[in-house]
Amino acid sequence: MSETMRVISQDTFGGPEVLKETERERPVPGIGQVLVRVHAAGLNPTDWKNRSRQLTVAGPLPLVLGWDVSGVVEQVGFGVTLHRAGDAVFGMLPYPEGVGAFAEYVVVPARALVRKPENLDHVQAGALPLAALTAWQALVDVARVREGQRVLIHAAAGGVGHLAVQIAKARGAYVIGTASESKHAFVRGLGADEMVDYRAVDFAETVRDVDVVLDTIGGDYGPRSLRTLRPGGTYVTLLMGGEELSTEAQRLGVTAAAMVVEYDQEGMRAIAELAATGRLRAEIAGTFPLADAAKAHEQGETGRTAGKIVLTV
Repeated sequence: MSETMRVISQDTFGGPEVLKETERERPVPGIGQVLVRVHAAGLNPTDWKNRSRQLTVAGPLPLVLGWDVSGVVEQVGFGVTLHRAGDAVFGMLPYPEGVGAFAEYVVVPARALVRKPENLDHVQAGALPLAALTAWQALVDVARVREGQRVLIHAAAGGVGHLAVQIAKARGAYVIGTASESKHAFVRGLGADEMVDYRAVDFAETVRDVDVVLDTIGGDYGPRSLRTLRPGGTYVTLLMGGEELSTEAQRLGVTAAAMVVEYDQEGMRAIAELAATGRLRAEIAGTFPLADAAKAHEQGETGRTAGKIVLTV
């Protein structure tokens, strides 16, 4: 095994052109860590937002991005009993400080990873972790979605949204999704019961009595979404809602919660089980070799993709 590895790194913040392929020393796993030989790494909006410094959570420069990983354990550190060399695994690096999956090798806490189901290839597995964990934690851990509830999912064709639709359906919910009309058939194919074309209709005027809203968009979607909830309902956002939103939620008798995804072995086991039984599958919007990471970022930033983009190594 070589002592160096290829990585996609940036020395400055900016557009996709700042991403360069370079070499770094191959890391060594420490206590409780494993070294994974990366086969696939999913892209998420947080990657290009940190690349351009719209977000500043990923750490100092020079920076290697990437939180999603699927690959094979190459080496285990002291104290690791969950995984052995040769195991096919997938998971999310600790967010935000554990960034670095856009590389040939990455060191990961052992408990951030679970066994990859045999029916998933590495591209499918690499597309799931961050987005699926976000959806799982929002719907299950925060909102506690259960059978028979009505769930409104914004941007239902997006990376988090299309997985959230499947997770909500697996929990027995009635799912309403917002998306442009061209994506309605895709989202219905995932199990959505009802679709709203946000370009033609104001969802806040047509959707009523929902138990849970998952909002990945923010802005005025927050206060508008609160109006769709029944008393006692739960609004979950992935963005800062602000004090005004909390005040309005309290006035309406609903709960507003902002969350940040965390690496979570229990959640990853649930995701692996859903994927293994065919109830959860990532839509692959495109794959790019590691060296073409800049092109992958360009496609992701258009905001027009349905599903996930994945780098293959």
